[in-house]
Amino acid sequence: MTMEQTVQERRSALEDRVARLERMIEIRRTEESIQGMFAAGLVNGSTHTCQGQEAVSVSLATAAGPDDAVTCTYRGHGHALALGMTPEQVMGEVLGRTVGSIGGVGGSMHLSDPDIGLLPTFAIVGAGIPVAVGAAMGRRASGTDGIGIAVFGDGATNIGAFHESLNLARVWDVPVVFVCENNLYGEYSRIDRTTPFEDLYRRGAAYDIPSRAVDGQDADSLVDEMRREFEAARSGPGPRFLEVKTYRFVGHSRSDTAPYRPPGELDEWLERDPIRVLGDRLEAEGRLGSEERRSMEEAVAGRIERATEAVKAAPTPDVTAMFAHITAEGSD
Repeated sequence: MTMEQTVQERRSALEDRVARLERMIEIRRTEESIQGMFAAGLVNGSTHTCQGQEAVSVSLATAAGPDDAVTCTYRGHGHALALGMTPEQVMGEVLGRTVGSIGGVGGSMHLSDPDIGLLPTFAIVGAGIPVAVGAAMGRRASGTDGIGIAVFGDGATNIGAFHESLNLARVWDVPVVFVCENNLYGEYSRIDRTTPFEDLYRRGAAYDIPSRAVDGQDADSLVDEMRREFEAARSGPGPRFLEVKTYRFVGHSRSDTAPYRPPGELDEWLERDPIRVLGDRLEAEGRLGSEERRSMEEAVAGRIERATEAVKAAPTPDVTAMFAHITAEGSD
């Protein structure tokens, strides 16, 4: 895959399992590059990366349809890349460059591209959940078979908008799938300090929504699970709730080294690195040789390095760019 691929080509490529592995590696290397640029003082504001959660993004993008609308959190770089955004567009937005997905005026926490079905990502915890419900209602009203897909973290299940959205979606049988990325931490707090239980899918039962938990580190099984839930919402009636058990290998944001983690927890999850899980399986099946795998990793690293340098050299937007997408209606 090349950076010159169209959105459709980048999306359709994910039908191939080797391409899914390559996309996960692309997400990992892009996030590492973003961390490096932040450390070098090139990123204004904050940034939140998703190393360890790549299988969730790639599986969702593989299973989603062309008319589906996705909302996600400030940790949205991986979802944007999986859905078809290029590394230049993602890093350009993070660095505030004109090559960014919305011209460098949104930044790390506000990626968006309607062409790939990604509504603006949200800096406020859980804010995208009701928006996904509304998007799903809009698609139903327009007669398409598109659904809403709300991606959010475990911490968002404790806020009012989560409960209001599930309640309304069930009352009106809205075609929306609630995808909870349970990575065990809401910012700096482990789930056992903020929530009475860790199996968050149980909360869906309170609203009579079919709900279950799935493994977020195995891309093969996760693609199947995502497809099943998305098609169930598409055919109706009503919403679905999918809790994806995953883990972020990095801190919450910026230079957070995550000293609050229990000893050994990170090491346990590193053994189930989604890139390793899929890569080792493809090798065992004979689908990917060890040399091919190494060459793929080197090629992706090279592409991201070149993209990084291109983005750093790109211009910043003029101050008037902040008004480019603002409209107004008035009367005489």
